[in-house]
Amino acid sequence: MLKAKQCLDQKRVSTRRLAAEMNISKSSIHRILRKDLGCFPYKKIKQPKLTDVQKKKRVKFANWVLNNYTKSDITGWLFSDEKYFDLNGIYNNQNDRIWTISREEADKRGAIYETTKFPVKVMVWLGVCSEGLSVPVIFEDGSMGAQ
Repeated sequence: MLKAKQCLDQKRVSTRRLAAEMNISKSSIHRILRKDLGCFPYKKIKQPKLTDVQKKKRVKFANWVLNNYTKSDITGWLFSDEKYFDLNGIYNNQNDRIWTISREEADKRGAIYETTKFPVKVMVWLGVCSEGLSVPVIFEDGSMGAQ
């Protein structure tokens, strides 16, 4: 168990590689990590890469707001964002498998996922202020022109 704990100090380590290094089964490694050490396999999260200059600019802006506005000024601010959503959904082929003996058999059993070149999308807009969230506003694809 001590060796497994030491191996966790590495940034990335797989249970398969740990099992091979320690000469025990993958399920034993999994049990040691989960039950004995209380670990959980977290997925990496994706976030924008910020440079040091960008981070300094954000801190400078936050300090400027704190020094130049009162709390009552800020309560009138509205922050908003919008996002397009594909109505066909997102398909992740890593999560979908069909077990057969041949490609032809797999195709017969529905292993073909059809896509469209121009999927139907909607845009959702939402705002947040000191009073809370706005009601989501949904725009159908193509309904927002430059008027």
